[in-house]
Amino acid sequence: MPTDTKRVRGPELSQNPGLFACRPAGVVHATHGPRADGRQRDQVDVRPVFVRCGLVSQAKGSAYIEAGNTKLMCCVYGPRETERKDETDMKCGRLTTDMRFAPFSCPERGSWIQGSQDKDFSLMLHESLQPALCLHKYPRSQIEVNVMVLENSGSVLAHAVTCASLALADAGIEMYDLVLGCSIRQDGASYVVDPSYAEENSCSSVSGENQGGLTVAFLPSLNQISGLQSDGEMAEETLTAGVRTCIEGCYKLYPVIQQALAKAVRRAAPPPIGELRDLLTNNCSVHSLFSSQFPVLL
Repeated sequence: MPTDTKRVRGPELSQNPGLFACRPAGVVHATHGPRADGRQRDQVDVRPVFVRCGLVSQAKGSAYIEAGNTKLMCCVYGPRETERKDETDMKCGRLTTDMRFAPFSCPERGSWIQGSQDKDFSLMLHESLQPALCLHKYPRSQIEVNVMVLENSGSVLAHAVTCASLALADAGIEMYDLVLGCSIRQDGASYVVDPSYAEENSCSSVSGENQGGLTVAFLPSLNQISGLQSDGEMAEETLTAGVRTCIEGCYKLYPVIQQALAKAVRRAAPPPIGELRDLLTNNCSVHSLFSSQFPVLL
């Protein structure tokens, strides 16, 4: 049976030894005071974000996002002719999403085969992005969005939505608005915005208190919610307040995303005519050839 000789042949199922180390009491289960990374609780305090577009030349559009230790890469391919054609595809395009975790992305080593969590996140990503796309302008076409989680340090679904929206904009896909994601973790009367991996998997509430997670996909210019995912048990008032908190987090992230897109456009734009004229003037042979072919520009 042929094997991949370039892949590291480590065990398919393995765990970091640090998971079995004894944690000091009160570190994970603390619900008061500053968080482990210095951010404050009960405030819209998101992690610093680094964003870059257009890193993958083979893709129509791509984006990379890094929030703390959470790192994701997204590539967009298309629009291309769809393989399966029906009446729906004749009128509007089709969006396909695929979100996967790299085997080394989590403390517990995973598999290259797509699992149930990957499929659930792919479905949620599709539901969050589809309302923002002008699919009616791409009939008989298919747009593919592939997200790879390189490191999972919490809030991967929210950052995957933002990263995919950036990649779609970088690919030139017509959209009604960008889609930004934000997550919170409710722990009793306290909450944390943009939770880390440890905060997402910790549980310190006693029975009867609000305990759960919430992820919101938001269109900031249209002021609309395109996707909402919740787990755990929260009261109606707590859930409503959590949605408002996530929207505030999206608005805090919006200027960073706009700046990243503006930089990507400036990098891809051709040089101005004045700079091109100066460059050609310095090279006489090229200048004479260019002036004979394009005298209007000079």
